[in-house]
Amino acid sequence: MSTSAGEHTDPDVRRPLSPLERWYWIADQISPLHVIARVRLHGHFAPELARRSLDGLQARHPLLRVAIATDAGRPAAFVPCAGTIPLREVTTTDADAETRWQQEINDRELVDRLDWRTGPLLRAVVVTRGDEVHDLVLTLAHCIADGTTALSLLQQWIRIADGYRSGAGAPARARSLPAPEDLFPRRHRGTSGALAVVRAQLRDQIARVRWRPRRIAASAAVPFDRRRTGFIHRSLSAAQVDALADVCRREGATVHGALAAEMAAAVAEDAGSGADGHVVVGSPVDFRGELDPPVSPDEVGAYVATIPSYVPHRPGAPLWPAARAVSDDLARRRRRGEHLSMIGLLRWLGPPDLAASTPFVRQVERQGPGNLCLSNLGRHQFPDELGPWRLSGAQFVAGISVSGYFVATVNTTHDHLFWNFTYVDGIVPRARAERLADACVTTLLSAVAADPHRGRTHVV
Repeated sequence: MSTSAGEHTDPDVRRPLSPLERWYWIADQISPLHVIARVRLHGHFAPELARRSLDGLQARHPLLRVAIATDAGRPAAFVPCAGTIPLREVTTTDADAETRWQQEINDRELVDRLDWRTGPLLRAVVVTRGDEVHDLVLTLAHCIADGTTALSLLQQWIRIADGYRSGAGAPARARSLPAPEDLFPRRHRGTSGALAVVRAQLRDQIARVRWRPRRIAASAAVPFDRRRTGFIHRSLSAAQVDALADVCRREGATVHGALAAEMAAAVAEDAGSGADGHVVVGSPVDFRGELDPPVSPDEVGAYVATIPSYVPHRPGAPLWPAARAVSDDLARRRRRGEHLSMIGLLRWLGPPDLAASTPFVRQVERQGPGNLCLSNLGRHQFPDELGPWRLSGAQFVAGISVSGYFVATVNTTHDHLFWNFTYVDGIVPRARAERLADACVTTLLSAVAADPHRGRTHVV
């Protein structure tokens, strides 16, 4: 890409964190807030090549070469760091080798902190079985990455490795970008942006008063700084994905709307109220294409904002009216730019540092849109083959920190829909989280199977 006014020519990043980045950094200090991507690579992948290509990936992207500085009297800022991306190698021959990557994510990658003081703000793991099966895992701080970033970097890591293997040499350097908020379209800056924030907040306050939506309730209180994210993996097969997409088209709903409606129903049934009502579900929205200039999915950064939907739930009612309601609501909110207004709110109300964050964190817990959250990338283009390697199972997982209680991350890749659930342990005990995850999957597939145009669809 050519350089424009929205780009920096300096190959390194030296700038204060934006309000969005600062909030993610503060939350991460309270409890880890990571974004994780994983793919299975079939074929020989030498440790030396893994290391060299990871270094090439870091050299390409400025935000992969930063730490965060907190000099007295100055705002927290990204500064260049000299450290390489840590690479941990795990060799397994155990009976659980097929799912060892899940254990690594649950026990280590969601839990162990990234050192923001020294940087860099990411690390990598290669889980190897034999010589021909490798699970590649990237873990990044949310202040520099979202799910799209994580999956893109995972693919770039492999692509760079193939380039080195074939003698193509080092990849081209990526541009250095300003903070996401500095690229907002004009109507979301200055006075007009502030007015958009006020209008969005008034609409949500009216909706909360009108609907009194349910939120997922805590089974037990867990202090903010003792919260730990747990991980549960689920998926749909290619046949199930096709069946779901077919029914959604006939019912006039998006797949995201169907998944969100099912999550809302599972939470309402778990609460056992037995009454009609609404459940609030947050949906992170990617705004790369709305920036000026637009940002590519291959570029590093956090470019999502979570907006709430108030999902209607009627016990025993079909799923599809609620799915249509979510689909239509999200489309309206996107047209109004409410996702950008949510970020604009952080400029006015976001905490400046960890010491001043407690009131805001409590407000997020009471009313934030991430309490029950569905982050869905849709059909994500990740190659089935790259160079000499076959690839499968590319997917992402989100840490929660203090932003919510129960979160699902979804992408449809390699003909499967990967539906990963994370939860705050204790607030949602693992047995309850597994019950909710299973209810989401089985009830959704039952709704698909009930469609008169389809035969019976089986659960993975």
